[in-house]
Amino acid sequence: MSLVPMISHDMNVSVPQAGHAIVAYAVGVCVGAPLIALIGAKASRKLMLIGMTALYVLGSALTSVAPSFSWLLLFRFISGLPHGAYFGTAGIVAASLVPERQRTQAVARVVLGLTIATIAGVPMANGLGLLVGWRWAFVLIAAMAFCTMLLVILFVPADPARPNADALTELRAMRSRQVWLTLGIGVIGFGGIFCVYTYLASIMQEVTHAKPVMIPVMLAVFGVGMTVGTMACAWAADRKMMPTIGGTLLVNAAALAGFPGSIHSVWGMMPIVFMIGCGGGLGTVIQSRLLSVAVNAQALAAAMNQSAFNLANAIGPWLGGLAISAGWGWGSVGWVGCALAMGGFTIWMLSLSEERASARRRAGG
Repeated sequence: MSLVPMISHDMNVSVPQAGHAIVAYAVGVCVGAPLIALIGAKASRKLMLIGMTALYVLGSALTSVAPSFSWLLLFRFISGLPHGAYFGTAGIVAASLVPERQRTQAVARVVLGLTIATIAGVPMANGLGLLVGWRWAFVLIAAMAFCTMLLVILFVPADPARPNADALTELRAMRSRQVWLTLGIGVIGFGGIFCVYTYLASIMQEVTHAKPVMIPVMLAVFGVGMTVGTMACAWAADRKMMPTIGGTLLVNAAALAGFPGSIHSVWGMMPIVFMIGCGGGLGTVIQSRLLSVAVNAQALAAAMNQSAFNLANAIGPWLGGLAISAGWGWGSVGWVGCALAMGGFTIWMLSLSEERASARRRAGG
């Protein structure tokens, strides 16, 4: 996301058009997550992680040499294919290694890789792009993904294939209404974060007129917020799951509503961007919630969670780009994001209401 302005300039497309590279990646996640989860239902989870990481290395390496914007979109789509199933599978492996009361925190430790990347990796990519070009950032990404593959080979516990696993059973379990409501919270509620984050570097250039060195700093502030939010939300969710989800959405909506008024000052933006980043903790909680409500479809549900959040990754930038293109101003992404967060909160209320109604029916029966 921090490379969008550079891709826009180099490929001779507008910033909103360059944002379509993010959409292409997100679409790849949405397609690949359930497909790979079902195809690999019977396979060893360690071997699945190795194969998915190899595919990510290939997609990232091809992105670095894309000859045109159309090819760039295709290579970002390929890179996105293994993303959802990878994190879904990794989350299940981590959750299986700890007591149930620590499950959300175990998943959070897996997701912590993403949040740390927003502190160091995203600003590093932005800085590298400014120094030697955005293509070298993808070379670095491919190299780090290759290192990840080697670490998976060395350190992830080996597990046997699961010949008795049944993809059809997982599909039938996905008929649960609570599963789809939980996914809906992720798709809509999380979109607001990406709506702002995608255009943060461009806003700092076009509106805030910040020094170039401050862009990586602001991206790191977002990453610190995401890391803090991930660990805090995981801790809270292992105690009270649903209140944590609802509270996170409301706090995020408030931070997004405050964003448009802060964009004229770097120092005014920092606390708002930090709070928006904290909303990233929602991802871990949603995944843990899915592991609870999708009893017979954990692998598919975990992968679908990644599809949900990357669909949010597509919806947020797309709606934000529409608002900017319509002439509503760069700050309008904050209001669009706030509306998405409140949409997620509405779905959360529906889920909570249905859960309580089911509990009353069980008690009465």
